[in-house]
Amino acid sequence: MLDALLQMDCLDLAQAIKAGRVTSLEVTRATLDAIDRYNPTINAYLTVFHELSLDRARDVDRRIEAGQRLGPLAGVPIAIKDNICTTFGPTTCGSRILANFRSPYNATVVDRLLAADAVIVGKTNMDEFAMGSTTENSAFGPTRNPWDRDRAPGGSSGGSAAAVAARMCFAALGSDTGGSIRQPAGFCGVVGLKPTYGRVSRYGLVAYGSSLDQIGPLARSVRDCGLLMNVIAGHDPRDSTSVPGAFAEVEDMLEQLDTPVSGLRIGIVKGALDGADIPVQRSVAQAIDVYRDLGGQVVELQIPALDYAVATYYIIATAEASSNLARYDGVHYGYRSPHARDCLEVYTRSRAEGLGKEVKRRIMLGTYALSSGYYDAYYLKALKVRNVIRQQLSAAFEQCDCILMPIAPTTAFRLGQMVADPLQMYLADVYTIPANLAGIPAISVPAGLDEHGLPIGLQIMAPAFCEGRLLRIARMFEAATGWTGLVPTGLES
Repeated sequence: MLDALLQMDCLDLAQAIKAGRVTSLEVTRATLDAIDRYNPTINAYLTVFHELSLDRARDVDRRIEAGQRLGPLAGVPIAIKDNICTTFGPTTCGSRILANFRSPYNATVVDRLLAADAVIVGKTNMDEFAMGSTTENSAFGPTRNPWDRDRAPGGSSGGSAAAVAARMCFAALGSDTGGSIRQPAGFCGVVGLKPTYGRVSRYGLVAYGSSLDQIGPLARSVRDCGLLMNVIAGHDPRDSTSVPGAFAEVEDMLEQLDTPVSGLRIGIVKGALDGADIPVQRSVAQAIDVYRDLGGQVVELQIPALDYAVATYYIIATAEASSNLARYDGVHYGYRSPHARDCLEVYTRSRAEGLGKEVKRRIMLGTYALSSGYYDAYYLKALKVRNVIRQQLSAAFEQCDCILMPIAPTTAFRLGQMVADPLQMYLADVYTIPANLAGIPAISVPAGLDEHGLPIGLQIMAPAFCEGRLLRIARMFEAATGWTGLVPTGLES
């Protein structure tokens, strides 16, 4: 019976725990057993809260026995990405420079998970400071894809995606700056949602690109993503980028989830698939056919500014990274070099020894773009192009309800394949970056397997603050195809 319950999604599991069909302690122990079994080779977790999570599970069970009312995630094991602050356990951001950092406060999303009675079992591996697309840039070793351990799980939330796929948790939180939730979700065969910028509080999220970062869920099903959005979304006065007023009122993402969107108009960007591999192109074409069979109408779109999205993103994101990461200097907090002989060497050696190659590369790119004589030519121009991209996407949504795209031009790459060629790694973000630049919601749902048995992700984008509609559209595809909830074929190997 427990094995069957471990295949459930979060909503059904929480109901089973509340009904007494299984205890949170049993489920949490089984989850920790799975972590002990798979994590040594997959390396999805950096920190596992064995005793803390068992104590919390016992508390949930006691409160159920006492007849108390519990939250929507009652007793469900959840993981969180290690750039989200917690008072329990370290917050490393996958970096040596923060290897021993312990936050004095919880991120808002962590407090909301705890208020919903979730059991947080651990913190997941990631590309250092969320800079990367493979989770190989972590100072604590790469995460491996549960479908094929010679391949990357995607990044930067690769640990969260791998943990969900390998049944080492029921759902997880990640962060998405240029595709870091959706791309690993696609590579690992799970569902991943990047909400509208400002929909979920960023308080307690260690910043990479402050105008781009957004926290969101990774889960086994579209329904679970809706459930987690019900928990974590909403205005937070502690976050200046959290949207207040009418937009802060979060609709119940589950209330109409199984109601198909009538008169659905599916937007397809002309020429967008040209650079994708054949299996990816075929998968998107099959998804279009699925929506047509469900009554959807295809609308061809022209969005020429998308051609400049990657260049625009890598100027804005690295410029913001240069500013945000200036605080890691060996003085305020974090790693301090033991070899420094004077004040200047404290700065230079601490950063040189504590930060990885990719982080240094992006800091230098951003510093260059912000430097005297280049600010107008690069950073200011990139901001203007970003505004054009936002305007053209907004105009496109006047013609359609959503836009379909791949998650990436390929399925999961082999470990090491992108490390020596960072430009190719940057170009792999071509399909996910536009949603971050425009601040709109986007979701990745499993859409099939390639000839190697690797998952293919389908990306669906919607207008700002239309997460409810986006989830309904994704649910239509999920219900019609049954691709979600697959167990990785490489899990037992």
